[in-house]
Amino acid sequence: MSTELHPAQLVLPGRILKRELEARGWTQRDLAAILGRPEQAISEIIAGSKQITPETSVELSQAFGTSPEFWHNLEANYRLELARTQARGDVIARRSRLYAELPLREMASRGWLTLRESVDELEAEVAECLGAPLLPEPPRLAVRWRGSIARAALTYAQLAWLRRAEALARGQTGISPWRADHLELLARELAGHMRLAEDAARVPSTLARWGVRFVCLRHLPKTYLDGAAFWLAESPVVALTLRYDRIDSFWFTLMHELAHLAEGARETYLDQLENDGAEDGATDQPSAAPQEEAANRLASRWLVAPDAFADFVTRASPRFSRASIEAFAASQGRHPGIVLGRLQREGLVPYRNLRGLLVKVSPALAGEVYE
Repeated sequence: MSTELHPAQLVLPGRILKRELEARGWTQRDLAAILGRPEQAISEIIAGSKQITPETSVELSQAFGTSPEFWHNLEANYRLELARTQARGDVIARRSRLYAELPLREMASRGWLTLRESVDELEAEVAECLGAPLLPEPPRLAVRWRGSIARAALTYAQLAWLRRAEALARGQTGISPWRADHLELLARELAGHMRLAEDAARVPSTLARWGVRFVCLRHLPKTYLDGAAFWLAESPVVALTLRYDRIDSFWFTLMHELAHLAEGARETYLDQLENDGAEDGATDQPSAAPQEEAANRLASRWLVAPDAFADFVTRASPRFSRASIEAFAASQGRHPGIVLGRLQREGLVPYRNLRGLLVKVSPALAGEVYE
């Protein structure tokens, strides 16, 4: 709570000047003569239509035996308080909060809103994006965020991303009915698309045929999202950000989000599966709740057969050459970047090694990456 004090009533400097004249029995014409100024200038100062300049402050101090600062501060304080209370009200504070809570310019550049000049209209735009107006604190939703417990608080930027992903998924057509008992069959078919990077283009139609809506939506600044799984009525949705545009990250994140569907609970999951330090060789990952660990295990199983991977590690350890990784990946029908990503996540290969295998998937998904 602010303890800043403000005058209960604005005092026009001209009123003080008029009292000084009355105390001395002077007229405005008398003061004009003393200062060598036109009488109209004195009248305008008293009426408030003309400000007391620093030069006039010095002249008034000489005429009345006061300090120049008295008249200068009187005028400055009046104008400052007037600016606070005139037409603008709390417009700046309201607009400041919107810009503090959300990356509005980024959202505008993607066509999510238009940055209206009127703060009322801007707040209305933001409310439409979020599905609700800004509250003193971001809402607590039934969301599992970075492995936290349910009903974690989201930032407004994360909520804006989620709402946009929902809108894009809702607009999709031709989605087959979802059946939970078909999840393993879906994972098996997706495994057939993991040999070549360009086969990522087949993912959206494959998911749609099995009843899963798929969205690629770039993350907003400071949201640090890799993917999400949520529900729209009876349809599950998987949304990816391609924050790390690498084949290993794409497939692991996709399979992790699909693994959440195996739990049966229709919750919303927002996942940060890679931290920014991983690119520099750090191995620490965001803390994982049991549900996240289970999704990681299932995703890893779908990506590479556990027994085959364990056998490969035993044979190739401790030095994993490019040739050995490529040979094993070919035997499993996988792109070598997927195998390398698994080795790096488990700390068996440094993140800086063999980067050439971690090809981008965004070219294959160009038609599916929105905004």
